[in-house]
Amino acid sequence: MQNRIVLGIACLCIGVLVFSLQDPIIKAVSDRYPVMEVMAIRSIVALPILLFIVRRDVGLAALASRRFGLLTLRATTLFASYTAYYLALAALPLADAVALYFMAPLFIMILAGPYLGERVAWQSVVTVSVGLVGVLLMLRPGNSMFEWAALLSLLSAALYGFAQLTARKLGSTESSTVMSFYQNGAYLLGAIVAGLVFTIADIGEVTHPSVRFLTRAWVWPNTADFVMMASCGFIASAGMILLSQAYRLAPANIVATFEYTGILWAPLWGFLFFAEVPQSTTTMGAALIIGAGIFALNARQRSKVPA
Repeated sequence: MQNRIVLGIACLCIGVLVFSLQDPIIKAVSDRYPVMEVMAIRSIVALPILLFIVRRDVGLAALASRRFGLLTLRATTLFASYTAYYLALAALPLADAVALYFMAPLFIMILAGPYLGERVAWQSVVTVSVGLVGVLLMLRPGNSMFEWAALLSLLSAALYGFAQLTARKLGSTESSTVMSFYQNGAYLLGAIVAGLVFTIADIGEVTHPSVRFLTRAWVWPNTADFVMMASCGFIASAGMILLSQAYRLAPANIVATFEYTGILWAPLWGFLFFAEVPQSTTTMGAALIIGAGIFALNARQRSKVPA
């Protein structure tokens, strides 16, 4: 049993590391290509990989689920979540975008009451309050350095939290691989539709990097850029396999806290690839957000509320 837990933690940590590699890639191409084109290429590459995984796991017939509506709602919510997150990456240092995104566990606690009817304990109020203090430290509202794209990262975290609560509703009948396939399908269809809308709208040149990343016209990528964007499909598939394996091998309450190792890689990639050095307020705010999130996970386990 102990060996399975250790292996599960290792899979989780490696999976988080693998997933983190997407962030510098997407940030690197954000000044040349639109976000919808990046998401479309990523999803096309991931599609056959996910089909293979679903076939091995539960069989392709499982895709014709009776809970199509709820699966689609979750997938569409995640499409909106990751779109907001990628747009934030275009304007924010990597460490800031990732740290703000780690508000997701706290948003899950906030939404669990109205959405799932779960009791909100006093610990939840305390942890959310601490997390919000961390957010305020990082956002520095009223400061001339305030960057509104940070709100996109928070929006992404809130939408992700809602999607994970929806996954809890689906978990009794649907496998994680089926949910991942629907998620990838929403990315692909959503990117194509949104890309067409912005192409027809022809908004023209804008100055903010996040808005440019959203509205820029599609262009044929050069070989190097196409390989970078396509690699995100392999990265996402590999990360999904590792994280799924982690939660199969070890209890969720043990491995879930190791998802916060993602905050280790963001400042490293930011420094290595973009010469970004986190500010002291970023470090302090991230520490408060992560500490509150870890406490929230542990409190949920003690109260026997599913994570």
